[in-house]
Amino acid sequence: MSPSQIIVLATPVFFALIAIEFAVAHRRQRSQYRLADAVSSISLGMLSQTSAVFTRLLRVGIYTALFEHVALWRNDAFWTSLPGWLLALLFYDLCYYWLHRMGHEVAVLWAAHAVHHQSQDYNLSTALRQTSSGALLGWVFYVPMALAGVPPLVFGVVALIDLLYQFWVHTEQVGRLSWFDRWFCSPSNHRVHHAVNDAYLDKNYGGILIVWDRLFGTFKDEDEREKCVYGTRGLLNSWDPLWANAQVYAGLARDSWHARSWADKLRVWLKPPGWRPADVAERFPKPAFSMAQMHPLYHPPMSRAVQWFALVQFVLLLAGVAAFLWQADGAPLAHNAVWFAVLLTAQWSLGAVMQGRIGMGMALMLQSAALATATSALGFTQWHWLFKPLTMVIALALVAVSAYPARAGCRFGLKDLALLAAALAGSLAGDVFLMFGGFFIPGLVSFLVAHLFYVALFKHGQRWFPHRGALAATLSIGAAMYAFLWTGGLPAGLRGPVAAYVLVIALMAAQAIGRASVLRDGPSMLVAMGAGFFMLSDSLLATNRFVQPLPMAQAGVLATYYAAQALIVAGVLRGARAEQAPPAVTPRTDLARSPSAA
Repeated sequence: MSPSQIIVLATPVFFALIAIEFAVAHRRQRSQYRLADAVSSISLGMLSQTSAVFTRLLRVGIYTALFEHVALWRNDAFWTSLPGWLLALLFYDLCYYWLHRMGHEVAVLWAAHAVHHQSQDYNLSTALRQTSSGALLGWVFYVPMALAGVPPLVFGVVALIDLLYQFWVHTEQVGRLSWFDRWFCSPSNHRVHHAVNDAYLDKNYGGILIVWDRLFGTFKDEDEREKCVYGTRGLLNSWDPLWANAQVYAGLARDSWHARSWADKLRVWLKPPGWRPADVAERFPKPAFSMAQMHPLYHPPMSRAVQWFALVQFVLLLAGVAAFLWQADGAPLAHNAVWFAVLLTAQWSLGAVMQGRIGMGMALMLQSAALATATSALGFTQWHWLFKPLTMVIALALVAVSAYPARAGCRFGLKDLALLAAALAGSLAGDVFLMFGGFFIPGLVSFLVAHLFYVALFKHGQRWFPHRGALAATLSIGAAMYAFLWTGGLPAGLRGPVAAYVLVIALMAAQAIGRASVLRDGPSMLVAMGAGFFMLSDSLLATNRFVQPLPMAQAGVLATYYAAQALIVAGVLRGARAEQAPPAVTPRTDLARSPSAA
């Protein structure tokens, strides 16, 4: 049984314990659960496990190679005996202590580990909140085990035991445990580790044993007079799983980029978290940390409908992740990558809905688009026939709902929405035609009509092609692409229709980019990006069809096609809201701890 399958089998136990903790906390009137935070934490745990399908090859592969070629002592019989297993577990826990400690003392390692500390709540869902990038450098700390000849199987098992043990210590419902607290990592000890209080900061790194902290001077007892405040000493303010994993890396990259000294550019990554070169700190100052910024908790409001949507989406996502992990270790890498992208799309869109960045309809459109792409790329034809038209139907429904006068207390620009609906309807017709053999010309004509509607939509309120450079660039790209297709074997009977199509899509992109150059706002930039993705998608489609088959062509064609449609729909609807809705006062968002200086 693979490690991924063991995690799947352990998942019901995790949720049973979470349910027990929730019930106990509710009875004690000390509930520490918030829906969005718990869903976000568990979603990050899902992402950690699904991404581990790919990074495990790095970690296990390097460990196995070291074991095979440079192990100083080989005695598999000992390591698979009871004393050997116990010694291996002790050895792993010591290595884990130093990895964990360096994860708080070296900025680039903190960038990976910070994900686990971001939650402002402390409960069993927080235990599942794990990094997706820790394996990239974390393997270095286990090299001593390979050198000592610990077999890869034993290493993998004790690693899993160490990880599973740490689940139960993430709770506030278990108090002090007398002698147990002196020897083992316990809820009390680990609460200290997650706290940002000055007295508690960077303490209690042990995984199973707290003895390591006592030996190496990093132990701190929980003080009943000072309540733990959880999180990290920065601001995340997001339920986005991608940004949660990337934020600290992005901050380090910015500081490294702006540092004048080449030595400082490197030190940024190797110094303790929060260290900044003097010149960077002077030019880009950050306010000093204050405990006052830790309250109130980051908690964007969610309507009852969004809460139910989040719950249903979470259950479906959990089922999808379990199915993926169960078969991932035996599936082709390309198939795993496709399904991983589907799950990642679902996770990102769920976080965006809970945060209020996108609506439920847009989330469903993105998820249907991801499923349409995956089912086409992997040959699930009947499911593809469902999700491909469904995606455009959802997009049309989004436009229809936006046009309803009672929506948000205002009427959007109906002409814009009518043009958008016509373009989406043309795209839907083109999708349906291209699903059947022998209907390429009708499909091409449908998309041609759709792009003409897009041109009219992007022209509305603007002059024709306001950015001449963009017009020249898109026409040049279109001409080069057409020449490439012509010389690559474009059939004579299609040269005229394809030439017209290339011209229209180049003009559409030029109009969209020109519009963005005039308006210089977020919605118009989204539309311009969408037009660019349309050009890329059609280029991939034509190359694959007329010149040379491309690997995983359907995945590339449909992914860029749906990115184009989603960006344009989002941009037009946001633009319509901005034009029609009265100005609103943006409330001050709640502050949240996020990966930053620890």
